[in-house]
Amino acid sequence: MAAVRQGIRAEPSSNGRSGSDMTSSMLPGLPERQPPSAAGTDNPAGELERLRTENRQLLRAIASHAVVDQAIGVLVVLGQITPQDGFTVLRTVSQHTNTKLSQIAEHIVKHAQGVELAGPVLAALHAALHAVRTGPE
Repeated sequence: MAAVRQGIRAEPSSNGRSGSDMTSSMLPGLPERQPPSAAGTDNPAGELERLRTENRQLLRAIASHAVVDQAIGVLVVLGQITPQDGFTVLRTVSQHTNTKLSQIAEHIVKHAQGVELAGPVLAALHAALHAVRTGPE
């Protein structure tokens, strides 16, 4: 009762979820997961395929996230910048080269292993590193 008087609700919010629930809508890049009742459990084969698809998507997201983290580490060490600036550099290079961020991350990790970067990626990387080092102009 004291919680109700203080305006704290224990029941689900207006969107049907309690405040402590973590959902995929709160985690960008993860597929929205349907509750079993809405997922069509009357069709086990369809449910199995949906779960397999979701599993493949999650595995790809985990692998992509690991490569992005590795690339940020490379940029932190070689570029002598913060991890936040490392992500900013990745995002900027991705946007300026119209390439997926995960692909840019793969290129940077391979570059740290001795593979040359393509001209446009290298130019965008140098520009982005310069921008985070010198600040906004």
